[in-house]
Amino acid sequence: MKPLFPTLAAVAALLAVGYTLRPVRNAGAFDLAGFGETPALVNGRIKPLDTVARTTLLTLQGRQRVQAPDGRPLTPDEWFLDVMLRPALADTYRTFEIVHPDVLSLLSLATAEGDGGKRFSLAQIRPKLAEVDRQARLADDVESAVRTPFQKGIVQLRNAIVLYQHLQLTLIGDDPHVFLGQLDQLAGGLAQPAAAASPAQQGLVRELGTAFATMERFSFLHPIPPPPGGEPTAWASIGTAWTRALESRRPDPAATDFAALARAWVAQDATAFNRAVASHRARLEADFPGVMTKARVETRFNSAEPFYTSAVLYVIAFLCAVVSWLRWPAVLGPLAFRLVAIAFALSTAGIVTRMWLEARPPVTNLYSSALFVGWGAVALCLALEAVYRNAIGSVTAGLTGFATLLIAHHLALGGDTLEMMRAVLDSNFWLATHVVTIAVGYSATFLAGFLGLVYVLRGLFTRSLDAATAESIHRMMYGVICFATLFSFVGTVLGGIWADQSWGRFWGWDPKENGALIIVIWNAIILHARWAGLVRARGIAALAIFGNVVTAWSWFGVNMLGVGLHSYGFMDSAFWWLIGFVASQLLVILAAAVPTENWRSFRTAAPVSGRGQRGTLAAAAR
Repeated sequence: MKPLFPTLAAVAALLAVGYTLRPVRNAGAFDLAGFGETPALVNGRIKPLDTVARTTLLTLQGRQRVQAPDGRPLTPDEWFLDVMLRPALADTYRTFEIVHPDVLSLLSLATAEGDGGKRFSLAQIRPKLAEVDRQARLADDVESAVRTPFQKGIVQLRNAIVLYQHLQLTLIGDDPHVFLGQLDQLAGGLAQPAAAASPAQQGLVRELGTAFATMERFSFLHPIPPPPGGEPTAWASIGTAWTRALESRRPDPAATDFAALARAWVAQDATAFNRAVASHRARLEADFPGVMTKARVETRFNSAEPFYTSAVLYVIAFLCAVVSWLRWPAVLGPLAFRLVAIAFALSTAGIVTRMWLEARPPVTNLYSSALFVGWGAVALCLALEAVYRNAIGSVTAGLTGFATLLIAHHLALGGDTLEMMRAVLDSNFWLATHVVTIAVGYSATFLAGFLGLVYVLRGLFTRSLDAATAESIHRMMYGVICFATLFSFVGTVLGGIWADQSWGRFWGWDPKENGALIIVIWNAIILHARWAGLVRARGIAALAIFGNVVTAWSWFGVNMLGVGLHSYGFMDSAFWWLIGFVASQLLVILAAAVPTENWRSFRTAAPVSGRGQRGTLAAAAR
């Protein structure tokens, strides 16, 4: 069975991946899947309501699952409907993440009262809402970068509560039973001329007009499509649709469908709910077939979670590859390679799907850059493993693939990752040339650094780093650094040309431009040190590991300075993770200088084009 085991295990992994791609099914009588596929315009992008529900949950609590007070799990769409239409019930769901102890103390909350010790309901927070607002207003006067952790926590909580309350004004303007009853009365009154309306009907119109104006002002969700042939982005909110109905004396069919949907959900009438969803979707399918196709694909993409599955496969592949250095290399080595290939194919499908949904090249923001940098590094790892067959490519693929997907997950907590482009970035040509080329340079530089980590850590903590293995890693690092230098240099030049077209200057010493230049210079330093005979394999490994620091600074650090044309704002949590990563790389570099018996057990090959001057570093690099 040993020869068959890698194949059987890979087939099992493929079946598991196929299971995640299955169509979304309704767990109960309500057509929640159909509701989730319903498109709406939010923050400049048309997206399914399922995406709105999931990204809102990520923003509020850092995850996409919710539990009812009785422990019953809720789907994101079910939670979303309860927030909009059954607010009294939704207020009991532990939706808000609060972790700072001083914020918990301000709210008189204990970790034992929260889901997981850090998630709480609006009902638990409500007695202190006025104090939360007061403290947040005080923090608003302080610059974001210098706020205390308490101030950042209280502002984040205030913003989350505001977002939650805006959702509650999406489909109804007040108490659901009262508001929906008034809509029923209004529907009958709109059938007759305004002049013939009774005083009671006129009063109802004035009251509802105020409610509609409030909904129009605070709702960021626009689910009412424009007329066929109208402006594609002219979607409207429910409040706007009913305001227009008061003026034209003719209700919008989509608004009528949403009113019927709201009545059915409040009454928990599955038949009426499904009928309203089907009616609205049938109209959209006839008038906006392209929009509906994208909404269905995006909803399937959301439920499949391809990057989460890829991250799991990368971890398993990494463990298999590491163990293969110690036991069963003929079995675990091929298995690790196949698992990496499956995870890579799944990530590729996910990135391509995002490109199709956004109609953009693969890298448009920090989140997509994390996906692409990891993807590029894994592609190079697969090529290395196909040549060397020593599980080193699989180890680095598993490590870099998982690490970058973990970074992407945390970047996704800020909201929708398929966001609208900033005006200066609205160029598919330059996104597909400069940005992609720079990202490939990041991928290769990180890969060289991670190969250096494998070299040093394997040499320090195992006896498996023999001369042949050390030489193969040495050659891998050298080839990858050459590749990284080329792409980093070309990408930097292309960025200068884009800057000249956008801002009228090729180079302005912007922090991001400096970071890109430092990567090119550092890779060039490594190559020249090797060619001059100043370092050998261990020295190259140490220099390549410091390349991780240089690239991480260019990728994230300069974005958090708060200055320059490429600044995305200071991120406190990302800053400390960056500092921790830099510290870990420096520790490994110091460890590489520790003399061990394992280092002395072999001599690495001489540089390809050394000039006879070894220098003091060469002696330490043996």
